[in-house]
Amino acid sequence: MQQVLDNLKDLPSSTGAKDIDLIFLRGIMESPIVRSLAQAHECLEDIKLEAVRDDNVQLVAEILDSLNMLPGKNLAAAELARILQEPHFQSLIEAHDEVAAKAYKPSHTAESCNSILTSSLMPADAVRMIGIQKRAGEPLGVTFRVVQGEMVIARILHGRPIDKQGMLHTGDIILEVNGHEVGSNPRELQELLRDCSGSVTLKVLPSYKDSPAPPQVFLKPYFSYNPATDNLTPCKEAGLAFSKGDILHVVNREDPNWWQACKVVGGATGLIPSQFLEEKRKAFVRRDRDAAGTGQLHPIIVFVSLNNSRYC
Repeated sequence: MQQVLDNLKDLPSSTGAKDIDLIFLRGIMESPIVRSLAQAHECLEDIKLEAVRDDNVQLVAEILDSLNMLPGKNLAAAELARILQEPHFQSLIEAHDEVAAKAYKPSHTAESCNSILTSSLMPADAVRMIGIQKRAGEPLGVTFRVVQGEMVIARILHGRPIDKQGMLHTGDIILEVNGHEVGSNPRELQELLRDCSGSVTLKVLPSYKDSPAPPQVFLKPYFSYNPATDNLTPCKEAGLAFSKGDILHVVNREDPNWWQACKVVGGATGLIPSQFLEEKRKAFVRRDRDAAGTGQLHPIIVFVSLNNSRYC
């Protein structure tokens, strides 16, 4: 401390330091509070605190044995025994012994194993920046939902720009759009992406879910469908209209109620009601018709799987 003050007095003017700054610094260092702090720091550096012993757990056990051997009822001994047997006190003694024995540092082998395990589980590119080129008003073919406050991709429509690019997947978390954080309203995000034009940059946290290749499934509906008149469809614009007898290729069946399909003839893609949803819908209609005595309905859909060549 004194050496620093002496150097400040002999500091040459060639250093460029201003006199007013040197006077201010010297005044701070010469104050009684700073001198006291410096002296306390020097004392603490000279004294190394060491634990007296590292087997206090055994010592406490011996004390308890001695207390139990005392004749008669001693209130002070009973109070001491109660304190020594409290879980918090025993945990404190165990922690003290571990620190005194320096057993709190993990071994080098454990550290290397943990680092290898962490590096294998955590991908290096945990956050990705993905660029998309689009025209204003062009739908990207993606829907979102909020999961625990985060904007997650719920569905990617087959044949749309996002699906063709192949950089985004169901379950990915959208963090930013063109440098702006996304909120918690999927509709606002849809409108923002629809109005964007040119280059769109997305900051994405991938889900890293490897899904097996879906089986090749084709179906021939025994009814016509128009999404514009369906009140159950999650998105009328994304629906796929078809007529009775059309051949449809089902490309995604992750949603139990709404499948993604494309027409074999024409190539149009979109959402169609699943067999499960149609069976539930027709079940209510069948009850009404049976009550009115109009008979039964015909089967809804015929499925053909090319992977296992069987009907289901």
